[in-house]
Amino acid sequence: MRSPAQEALLRNRPLLRGRIALLGPASDHLLPELPGGGLVMSEHAGVCASLAAHSGWQVCFGYDDAALARGGFDSVVVFLPKARAELDMRLALARWLAAAGARLILVGEKKEGIAGAVKQLRAVVPQAAKADSARHCQVWCADNLQSLPEFSVSQWLNWSRIECSGVAVDVAGLPGIFSQGELDEGTRMLLESFDTWPPAAGQRVLDFACGAGVVGAWLQAWQRRQGLPVATVDGLDVQSQAVVCAGATYQQNDASGDILASDGLAGVDGVWPVIVSNPPFHTGVKTDTSMTEQFLRDAARHLPRAGELRLVANRFLPYESLMARCVGPVERLLEDRRFTVYRAFRR
Repeated sequence: MRSPAQEALLRNRPLLRGRIALLGPASDHLLPELPGGGLVMSEHAGVCASLAAHSGWQVCFGYDDAALARGGFDSVVVFLPKARAELDMRLALARWLAAAGARLILVGEKKEGIAGAVKQLRAVVPQAAKADSARHCQVWCADNLQSLPEFSVSQWLNWSRIECSGVAVDVAGLPGIFSQGELDEGTRMLLESFDTWPPAAGQRVLDFACGAGVVGAWLQAWQRRQGLPVATVDGLDVQSQAVVCAGATYQQNDASGDILASDGLAGVDGVWPVIVSNPPFHTGVKTDTSMTEQFLRDAARHLPRAGELRLVANRFLPYESLMARCVGPVERLLEDRRFTVYRAFRR
């Protein structure tokens, strides 16, 4: 099913001309309506997998995909991202992809903040004007773009230092990444649980929904400080910015482990004695626990017998019973008014 933003774009299909680039569509449902093909970029690994099923489209995963090239497109469509800061980066990519005199189209839903996003659009393309309002969306258009001479994800990378239990690590950040520039309270509680209930020394760990790589980098730094054998911590995330940041965070902190891009565990091979996670529960602006629920169903086949699954989550989320059903008996290691750290060992 097409999103309202995709429907609004199709209503304005005559705006599209020449070679087309689509940046950030929520799904692949738009592509059959645009048979001419072109380039489509998504920062979501699952969306990229579905986009790849459509012939005629060059699919790019994230802002650093090697297939992205300057100045090749006459129409560049920017779908509004969840994070306002990411829109600036997406608009910069759009202007770098644009051929001289190209047309830029911004489309987004009112509830996602399209009205505020227009200020960002006009800051870089003052000639932008509203083309349509439809399906609770707005469509904005700007002609005669001047192509940016360069674009690199490294230009947008920033660093922050986080500390927990006396151990500090440097963490990479990009627009759109979870909890950029700070240690969120859920992750802090998960790290504090390692300080009291550490995994067996030297075991390989998987950090599911690893974000910027905080858990893996911190856990290895904590083990080094304790004089313990250091675990290898593999990280997995669905978002391209997270994959970039986790790799940079690991390199900066001499952490070891593979960083994987995947929409869940279904397409991943491997067994880990310990799996940990501070999983997301939003899709866009909506609460959505389906990814974590599927993760809990899949986790058991990636754990050996007596392998550990440790999870931190908001207390109102219904994960404890699912962990017990899919993995094994659950205990609560830490909790406060907002978060609980759960641990289960595979039967």
